[in-house]
Amino acid sequence: MVGLRGGCVNLKQDNILVLDLGSSENTAIARWIRELGVYSEIHPHDITSQNIEQLKTVKGIILNGGKNNIIDGEAIDVLDEIYSLNIPVISVNHPSTKALKTLEQWPSEEETKALLKDFVFHTCKAEANWNMKNFIDDQVALIRKQVGDKKVLLALSGGVDSSVVAALLIKAIGKQLVCVHVNHGLMRKNESEGVIQMFEKDLEENLVYVDASERFLGKLKGVAESEEKRKIIGNEFIRVFEEEARKLEGIDFLAQGTIYPDIVESGTKTHKVVKSHHNVGGLPEDLKFELVEPLFQLFKDEVRACGVELGLPHDMVYRQPFPGPGLGVRVLGEIEPDRLEAVRESDAILREEFALAGLDQKVWQYFTVVPNFKSVGVRNNERTYEYPVIIRAVNTVDALTATVEQIEWPILLKITDRIINEVKNINRVCYDLSPKPGGTIEWE
Repeated sequence: MVGLRGGCVNLKQDNILVLDLGSSENTAIARWIRELGVYSEIHPHDITSQNIEQLKTVKGIILNGGKNNIIDGEAIDVLDEIYSLNIPVISVNHPSTKALKTLEQWPSEEETKALLKDFVFHTCKAEANWNMKNFIDDQVALIRKQVGDKKVLLALSGGVDSSVVAALLIKAIGKQLVCVHVNHGLMRKNESEGVIQMFEKDLEENLVYVDASERFLGKLKGVAESEEKRKIIGNEFIRVFEEEARKLEGIDFLAQGTIYPDIVESGTKTHKVVKSHHNVGGLPEDLKFELVEPLFQLFKDEVRACGVELGLPHDMVYRQPFPGPGLGVRVLGEIEPDRLEAVRESDAILREEFALAGLDQKVWQYFTVVPNFKSVGVRNNERTYEYPVIIRAVNTVDALTATVEQIEWPILLKITDRIINEVKNINRVCYDLSPKPGGTIEWE
């Protein structure tokens, strides 16, 4: 795969393409094929035969139709030229007279997996050569080819995605990597200190710390709409990196920990935006760097597997995800100082108690949210008018769907008691029972 968003080139792995003709099952199909040990990518319906040939290792094509197959009032279709490639094609929920097989819809999950296995191995003759070792070898070669002797600037948040990118880039280009950790004032309690401690030994002088708290919070003052907040944060990140790059020599590339769910949720040709991720929808049009995004086609569990293969510590690889906009999307509406501090402190309590209960290894993501409304409460026999804290704890494989973790009552009571008594301006604690879909994982 190439690290530039918009296309992939596999050097070793066979590839089964899923062409998006409006299905909501694209990601499930691609994941099931990958579970067979064969790489699979999702591409737009209007990909050209030349683009497919450039991918080099395509062994089969799935036309995946669905309810979103109408664009600008017209039904969409693939280009006729793809049928001339001598690559097996099957069509599901999409009329095609030229495909080897056409199905009205995917059968049950078990039968679909059996159908995919037969198509991938018997019809397409693909090899089960999709694994993290091959992926890393490919990426190392492609990064070296893309970057040459130039330097790469990495936005290092300290989260799983950017940490795995850092390890991959260190393996590929070593001292050509410069990592910049920006404290935007929206980090969790002691987060920036932990990032510096974790990476400064390995990166030495190539780790730059920038405290831009006042700058970011100033830009966000008075901004309440979540999409606008995300885009402001994304744009300001790039500006900070540009400023840091000007202090260095030979910085032509910007690396990011973009992963596949970020791109899916930021919108495709047949699917509307769920939410813009700061590293996708928030990038400025006049970006001065060429992007290096080696993980952009990986699901979250694959990113973790990549980190393990690279030898990263278990605690780093399996830490819970933290969004690029940080606590900015957990302070609902305008980011006010008192609510920002309440989120930071309540989140620290939640993480501490989950660790004590062993839930930090069981629950995929857990955090607190403080909304922009108050309610009446009682403290020391006096009336209060303060904010609630909402606890969110979910499990997921790919971040595209999620289930709610059932927390034991005594644990919730202890967390509630601590938050109410230890966090200023809070008089209620609520537990979010909404799965995804229904709600998203984050509130904004």
